[in-house]
Amino acid sequence: MKNRILHPAAAILTFLTALITYVLCLEPSVSWWDCGEFISSAYGLEVGHPPGAPLFMLIGRVFTLFSSGFGQVALMVNLLSALASALTVLFLYLTIVMVAEKGSGRDRESDRAIPWLFVLAGVVGALVYAFSDTFWFSAVEGEVYGMSSLFTALVFWAILRWEREVGEKGSNRWILLIAFLIGLSIGVHLLNLLAIPAIVLVWYFRKYPHPTWKGTLIALLVSMGILAFVMYGLIPGVVILASWFELFFVNLFGLPFHSGLIVYFILLIAGLAWGIRESHRRGAVVLNTLLLAFTFILIGYSSYATLMIRSAANPPMNQNHPDHVFSLIGYLNREQYGDRPLLTGPVFNAPITGQKPGKAIYGPVDGKYKIVDRTYKPVYDKRFTTLFPRMWNGSPDHNELYREWSRMKGQPIDVKGSDGKSHVEYKPTFTENLRFFFSYQLGHMYFRYFMWNFAGRQNDTESQGGIRDGNWISGIPFIDEARIGPQNALPDQYRRSKSRNVYFLLPLLLGLAGAIFQYRKSRKDFLVTLILFVLTGIAIVIYLNQYPNQPRERDYSYAGSFYAFAIWVGLAVPGLVRMTGNRVAGMRGKWVLVLLAVPVLMAVQNWDDHDRSGRYIARDFAYNYLNSCAPNAILFTVGDNDTFPLWYAQEVEGIRTDVRVICLPYLSAAWYIDQLRRKEWLSEPVPFSLDRSQYGPGKRDYIPVIEQIKDTVDVDRLVDFMVSDRETSKIPLQDGGSINYLPTRNLRLSVDRQKVLETGTVPAEDAGRIVPEIIWQMRRSSPYKNDLMILDLIARNNWERPIYFTSIGQDNILGLTEYFRLEGFAYRLVPVRAPEGAGLTGSINTGILYDRFMNTFRW
Repeated sequence: MKNRILHPAAAILTFLTALITYVLCLEPSVSWWDCGEFISSAYGLEVGHPPGAPLFMLIGRVFTLFSSGFGQVALMVNLLSALASALTVLFLYLTIVMVAEKGSGRDRESDRAIPWLFVLAGVVGALVYAFSDTFWFSAVEGEVYGMSSLFTALVFWAILRWEREVGEKGSNRWILLIAFLIGLSIGVHLLNLLAIPAIVLVWYFRKYPHPTWKGTLIALLVSMGILAFVMYGLIPGVVILASWFELFFVNLFGLPFHSGLIVYFILLIAGLAWGIRESHRRGAVVLNTLLLAFTFILIGYSSYATLMIRSAANPPMNQNHPDHVFSLIGYLNREQYGDRPLLTGPVFNAPITGQKPGKAIYGPVDGKYKIVDRTYKPVYDKRFTTLFPRMWNGSPDHNELYREWSRMKGQPIDVKGSDGKSHVEYKPTFTENLRFFFSYQLGHMYFRYFMWNFAGRQNDTESQGGIRDGNWISGIPFIDEARIGPQNALPDQYRRSKSRNVYFLLPLLLGLAGAIFQYRKSRKDFLVTLILFVLTGIAIVIYLNQYPNQPRERDYSYAGSFYAFAIWVGLAVPGLVRMTGNRVAGMRGKWVLVLLAVPVLMAVQNWDDHDRSGRYIARDFAYNYLNSCAPNAILFTVGDNDTFPLWYAQEVEGIRTDVRVICLPYLSAAWYIDQLRRKEWLSEPVPFSLDRSQYGPGKRDYIPVIEQIKDTVDVDRLVDFMVSDRETSKIPLQDGGSINYLPTRNLRLSVDRQKVLETGTVPAEDAGRIVPEIIWQMRRSSPYKNDLMILDLIARNNWERPIYFTSIGQDNILGLTEYFRLEGFAYRLVPVRAPEGAGLTGSINTGILYDRFMNTFRW
């Protein structure tokens, strides 16, 4: 009787342990990075960044309904992550127990009378994962990764349940459940799809009890084909087919927008219904199952209809504006983020020799769909292409780091510059390319994170891998000193950091032992776990093809790989106990204490740096930024962490909705400029003067500088010149077209002295320092569309609305630093030149700064 109670009791206890831990450590408000965006989109059913997470948004909205006020909205979305993460731990426990039981020769549980050894295996493996650094981090904030991990755990557990029941009546219901879960998971995150190959292998090994290496390889290839079909065929293909119908019915028959979409889905549903009915009538079980599985995937995937519906309502956050099927295609394909080469492509310093047209982009114009833009792809010097390109991103920020990580010397190649003169460029060799892959992409961006979770972490300082920054450690002195030097020599701030966690390699050794034990017991099961481990880890490294100097740690991408390793951690328990043979008698209690000590150690080590209870820093940061601004201000931001928390503060808590936040990277997109031209909450439209024909898709994406004028020119005249359609305002291109250009870097902005005093832009005591005009020099060699829009705004605003910037980086503010004045956390554009020697910091309004720091800001 005890054994019958032990298994469900341990499952519940494991779930509650994880849930209580996460709830106690839950961040009570918004967190950094994408959390502010996800919470805002859930609360207001808004459209977040591509490719979207509509299912997370819908479930998050349900959770927000239980909040007692605006301040608890973020808490409830964070609680959703905690609950999903705790359920992931529960299903990991059930999975480990099933795998351990199968490895013992027991095909299925009997009346839940699971041996204590398998229960202990499930508890140890599940809790090690629950208390691991990466998973715990995502479990206490409003991000998609907790729910994404839950879907991975669910589909892997479901295929093991199918494996138990195959051959019995109704066993195919597990296949249909998996299909439905995969469809749903698309609306959360695509990482879950990487479990498909492991699922196919389980099916193959169960259907063919005596597999061959050839059959296994074929099964793997088929599984990769299924994965590719879902990712590159089904997900975009369903929408692409819909776009063909839409184009046909609207443009040819003159029907209203979305009519082709309606016809398409009626035919699709009718066709699937007929196929399912006919296959059932004829007894075609395999075909019937495939059609049902496809239908269930589509039902899950249908959550994306929410995005089109909500986008058409024009919510304040409406990224890419996917309100019709053609814009939805670009949204799903993440086209705004560009491409990265995988199997072949250019290296980072490949000269560009031209550009070639890509696909046409359609949009609604005068009752029809017309081509409103066309993508273009650069053409590179073929001598600078390589197989498996790992060093590919040509940004100047990455070039030197590529060279450092690969110890690059390069192969000299003569190239001709734009001035017609030849020079030598050094192409990285294939060996250097691979060295970067192994040292940075695999070593620094995967195995370092892997060791963080199962060996220990030196600190959480983001870096390129210096002795003091971001390394893994074990806590075993001779190992750590051999790798990164004496730890006692580090400053106290590093040695006493809360993020310094040591596990003495115990989780790592358990996982390696579990992998060995599973390999010796069942190579088929080992291969399934290995495929899950590799595809959710190393395969992601290859696919992401990350460049150096990432803006944040990326370990969340590999949570599925750490999940697979945790299965091996659990399987080490029965393996170790069996190794003791007859000596296990009377040692049950000691084994329980010894093995449970590993997750307890991890919990103790990780608690202080994962406990976010009482942390309001991101929310207060947003509050302080917004309250640094005068009424009806325009605030330019430059990245995720100075944008998304501000969106949350405005969209959810209603803080300073009179301030219009403009994210500079988005300002190059026509859909974003369209939104800024509308009133949102208490913020009036941004006073742009350009119309959509001048900033629309493909229009003035970049504007080269060709200096023809030495004198300063008024900003408004330059803007007019850059958007003029006169041929005298353009230069010819090699392909026969032409492009607008900027004829000078020397800009001038007139100052209305009376207005800047009346609006409070400059206090009365500084009236004598007001300059009659601001004169500065453009920093960029080729301004982009967002630079053009900033210039247009500055010129047309005429000092009516206060303009602020969160960053003083030269590239972001076009060289205007001398006319910036710090008024809290943000810099205001003022017609007062900073004192000599102020450098990049501008000037400071000490009166306003003191008042806001002492009386307004939250700390």
